[in-house]
Amino acid sequence: MTQKVLVTGGAGYIGAHACKALRGAGFEPVTYDNLCTGWRDAVKFGPFEQGDLMDRARLDEVFAIHKPIAVMHFAALSQVGEAMREPGKYWRGNVSASLNLIEATLAAGVKNFVFSSTCATYGDHDGVVLDENTPQTPLNAYGASKRAIEDMLKDFGASDGLKSVIFRYFNVAGADPDGEVGEFHQPETHLIPLILDAVDGKRAALTIYGTDYPTPDGTCIRDYVHVMDLVDAHVLGLRHLLNGKVADGGHEVFCLGTGNGFSVREVVAEARHVTNRPVPMVDGPRRGGDAVKLVSGSEKAISVLGWNPARSTMQQMVADAWRWHQNGGYAR
Repeated sequence: MTQKVLVTGGAGYIGAHACKALRGAGFEPVTYDNLCTGWRDAVKFGPFEQGDLMDRARLDEVFAIHKPIAVMHFAALSQVGEAMREPGKYWRGNVSASLNLIEATLAAGVKNFVFSSTCATYGDHDGVVLDENTPQTPLNAYGASKRAIEDMLKDFGASDGLKSVIFRYFNVAGADPDGEVGEFHQPETHLIPLILDAVDGKRAALTIYGTDYPTPDGTCIRDYVHVMDLVDAHVLGLRHLLNGKVADGGHEVFCLGTGNGFSVREVVAEARHVTNRPVPMVDGPRRGGDAVKLVSGSEKAISVLGWNPARSTMQQMVADAWRWHQNGGYAR
């Protein structure tokens, strides 16, 4: 019998790609999603169960039906600007919901948990490549809520034997090269899709939020990882758990990045090159909670998990995103 993995947020951008990777690795992904920001059309690789993480009865029912061997948790609120304006929404929607999920997981006798965290837990550490031991000083409720969930996983590891693998990463980009799933948000907030919207006239211009940062071109710098590389790491993390290789303490943290950062203007330049079209742009003010430069290494993931982020070049990420973008996304 094929082993099942419960994937929260499996109808979203990263979750849908994870479901494809899981199926390709011989698992059966079970998507659990409330479709608040996800898309029913993105669920193509296994069963779909609609539900909210705050609905404990529904979670218990889904665990009982499918009997998964592990949970892969992507579902979250993730917009920095919104987190600055409405922190309570993030403490409820991320932390309270994740607590409910963790308790339901343990009640079902499941002890393997892969968590999609973020390098936003680090805050602003200029001039360094972030790793698993960098101090966590988040600048907003999004990063703080993810850090709190990491702490919960550690606590439940100590109290209940929950084993967890935690991934911290920055900007995810690109799309499935086969075109089965891709990045599609309404409203769109991620840089590369916004650039591509401006390229093909779906928006008047790209707004660059902040042009006076202390960087070579004045725009903030981020690390980018191809979504297919990212979900490959999650499958490797799952196998790491199932093979009993998690370090002492029951949890293990991995940063996922290239160690190279790209400024907003550098990403725009690559999009201009890939599409061979101009990118209309306007300058805007800085957004609260945005760090100057965030770049992460991945030495531990490479050495321990055998991860290989071979697709994570800016050219590849923009090219795959452009191909998906031209297909039009999911049905509205």
